[in-house]
Amino acid sequence: MNKQYPVYTLKNECNDCYKCIRGCHIKAIRIQSGSASVINEKCIACGHCVQVCPAGAKRVRNDIDIVKTLFLTGKKVYVSLAPSWAGVYNISKEKMIAILKKLGFAGVSETALGAQEVSIQTAKMLNNAESGLYISSACPVIDDYVRLYKSDFAKCITPIASPALTHCGLLKDMLGEDIKVVFIGPCIAKKNEADKNPDLMSAALTFDELNYWIKEEFIDIETIEPDETCHFVPESAYEGALYPLEGGMNETIKRVGIEKDDVTFIAVSSLEDFDKSLQNINPDKIENKIFVEALGCSGGCINGPCLSSEKSRILITSDIYANTQYRDEVPKEPRKVVNMEYNPEPVEKIEYSIEQVTKALRKISKHTEEDELNCSGCGYASCREFVNALIAGDAEPSQCVSYMRKIAVRKAAAMLRCMPSAVVIVDSNMEIVEANDSFEHMFLSDEMYEVFTSRQDGLTGACIDRIVTFPELFKSALDTGKDIHQEHYAIEDKVYDISIFTIEDNELIGAVISDVTKSEIDRSKIAQKAREVITKNIATVQEIASLLGEHMVETELLLSSIAEGYDPNANEGDKR
Repeated sequence: MNKQYPVYTLKNECNDCYKCIRGCHIKAIRIQSGSASVINEKCIACGHCVQVCPAGAKRVRNDIDIVKTLFLTGKKVYVSLAPSWAGVYNISKEKMIAILKKLGFAGVSETALGAQEVSIQTAKMLNNAESGLYISSACPVIDDYVRLYKSDFAKCITPIASPALTHCGLLKDMLGEDIKVVFIGPCIAKKNEADKNPDLMSAALTFDELNYWIKEEFIDIETIEPDETCHFVPESAYEGALYPLEGGMNETIKRVGIEKDDVTFIAVSSLEDFDKSLQNINPDKIENKIFVEALGCSGGCINGPCLSSEKSRILITSDIYANTQYRDEVPKEPRKVVNMEYNPEPVEKIEYSIEQVTKALRKISKHTEEDELNCSGCGYASCREFVNALIAGDAEPSQCVSYMRKIAVRKAAAMLRCMPSAVVIVDSNMEIVEANDSFEHMFLSDEMYEVFTSRQDGLTGACIDRIVTFPELFKSALDTGKDIHQEHYAIEDKVYDISIFTIEDNELIGAVISDVTKSEIDRSKIAQKAREVITKNIATVQEIASLLGEHMVETELLLSSIAEGYDPNANEGDKR
């Protein structure tokens, strides 16, 4: 068995969006250090997380090298080709076979052959069955979902292997037990089937892997020419080709024939719809025969996670129908039956105490019922579901958007509150978004300060031009997107140091303002006092020089030297 699970995460590519959790019906995702990883023992490989991941961080295990290793064994390796291929590739069956043989396969067979055998055996079973609920075993996603999460219904799964595994068994019977069979289709969960049943299915590739391999080998699909050996072995399939379509299995069973009109056939696709269909049902109390064709992907296998086609689903469906042939008479006995038991292995669901839940809720600032927004931003449907994952160690507090917002607001508010300078944030409408207490003290009168501080939102929403006398600086910063720095900016009897900076281009700007009026006045007083002292000292020196009869030029030089010594702007090195 391969050690790596079929679905994994490239941690460096994960962008903390939690979209994979929102899209995972069973929440088989764990967040650690901001990165989302698959919980292997809970995952059913439906591949929905791979489809919805916007960063491409969720990846599917590549098994091409495993298949290449099979070639090296010297054993003949055959393809079990999923019937959905006919809707995905716009080429003939002969050309598809030629491509696969070019890659190294000994031959190509249709998985639909196994589907036909499953339909025959299922019809036979239903004809002899008692009343009750019967769930198809064709989809490995559904099989694992029932075993792990709806274990009470595990006994309802028909004890028949999937069409793919049945087909592998049929090929071994017809072509030799020593052959190897590789499934190719749109399904990731088939890799799990291969891992669990290596004696039947040696490996499973997706259509995405097939396309990659074709490009890697530089095979030109347009120019490749099939030869006379390019036909399906051991024969072409018939009505089994309908299996990838919702309701396709039911149609093939009906073609086999139900002896009594006592079976209700229901087709359900997608985990969500299947889950809803089982609600409020006690399988032990059903009084008629109900057969449910259950598929994990909405609309059937033509919506598989690795379908690798941009074609409309209507056209894919149409092409599959167009390529399907029907037998005049369907055999009543199957050529091959692979029996399979689907034993329940329920995932343990831990019920946490009220104290544990309450403590976890408080950890993300949920103290009252009103605090539980159930916004699903964390990926979970409700705050209670999220804290259960939090307690289990599958989630982190940082996933809670409202909690992180509160933390960010508190930090920002604390920083703004503690800053001695005035801080204000203004939007494109010249309205205040945020302002600290220093700003309010600096630019509001005592009366207006009392009015605004009594408001819950403070200055939020007020026009900046109604508060400050220099709104043109804010307007300029918004229009140009350039930062503005003004030192000793004089307004009336005030002097400010102003720094205005862009937060979001043309949308949001911030400003830090310091009132330096007092310091400027103090500096002026010091300079004036210094000039007075210098003048007085110069007068004294002039008097001394006159008495001593010094030359006028020498006196001027002496006076200049003394004046420079008292200049408050002179460098310390010059004051010697």
